[in-house]
Amino acid sequence: MRDDLKDRLRERALAEGFAAMGVTRPDALPELAGRLREFVGSGMHGQMSWMAERMHWRGNPAALWPAARSVVMLAEPYTPAHDPLEVLARRRRGAISVYAQGRDYHDIVKKRLKRVGRWLLAEVPQAEIKVFVDTAPVMEKPLAAAAGLGWQGKHTNLVSRELGNWFFLGAIFTTVELEPDPPGKEHCGTCRACLDACPTGAFPAPWRLDARRCISYLTIEHRGPVEEALRPALGNRIYGCDDCLAVCPWNKFAAAAREQRYAARADLLAPPLAELAALDDAAFRAKFSGSPIKRIGRDRFVRNVLYAIGNSGEASLLAVAARLTQDPDEAVADAARWGCARLEGAG
Repeated sequence: MRDDLKDRLRERALAEGFAAMGVTRPDALPELAGRLREFVGSGMHGQMSWMAERMHWRGNPAALWPAARSVVMLAEPYTPAHDPLEVLARRRRGAISVYAQGRDYHDIVKKRLKRVGRWLLAEVPQAEIKVFVDTAPVMEKPLAAAAGLGWQGKHTNLVSRELGNWFFLGAIFTTVELEPDPPGKEHCGTCRACLDACPTGAFPAPWRLDARRCISYLTIEHRGPVEEALRPALGNRIYGCDDCLAVCPWNKFAAAAREQRYAARADLLAPPLAELAALDDAAFRAKFSGSPIKRIGRDRFVRNVLYAIGNSGEASLLAVAARLTQDPDEAVADAARWGCARLEGAG
């Protein structure tokens, strides 16, 4: 009965739009807590205090909900239809991470998870479920690897032989006993393309990420001024970074995104830096309504834009930065002054 249920659950998940499903146990990763303690203890989590504060749950999925007997992991592709690295050469334009160029994935994936979960509850009325998408203390990538959806590449992101590495993950914790799938096997071999592609050298070793040097962390999670030595390496990346994902050879098998809402908005493919720098709080909120970018707020976003302006080498953008040197937000004002200093000799 349970094996048949799992097969039918997979069929339902695929029908709802997910590309792959795997099952693991909440206690399948006894080594996770130690790895997380080492990471936090080294300080490599930077300002992400929530990692330390919820370490007991994050490092032990079984403790998050003791009644859970199975974790159903699901993958949903957001593979770009364009080369995400092309914009890096367009220095008057901003580079936004592929996942943030369309609608916010949190809402889309969660609603899809809930529909799959409701189907399971209808099949097993006494069952209970909890669904998670990225915002709870759940380490989705190790769980997905344990569930056989792929393996964590040397860049620490999940890689799949069938999907590449452009996909979101969602989790359904349930009290239903489902047969676990074999864990994924690592297929990186001697390849180190992702490590070599990192602009800031954020990987001190394969499978080890120092978030304090990661551009995704610096442009999204880090509050206040970014260390000056790292600013030139940001280039024109104003929200996230796709370099390590984009160069993965397994992307030759990447599955196309079926959800049209993940498609890049025309105004976010390569937006002009001058226009973005002019955004006040109201304009920022209006422009990024329904986008994950809205979460970081105007000040952090414009700070990033000003670093990109400073890195552009475009003397024509000097006046844009100069207008923000007295911005009420000190990180923005500091970024504007830095950008002006970088551009004063340009042209």
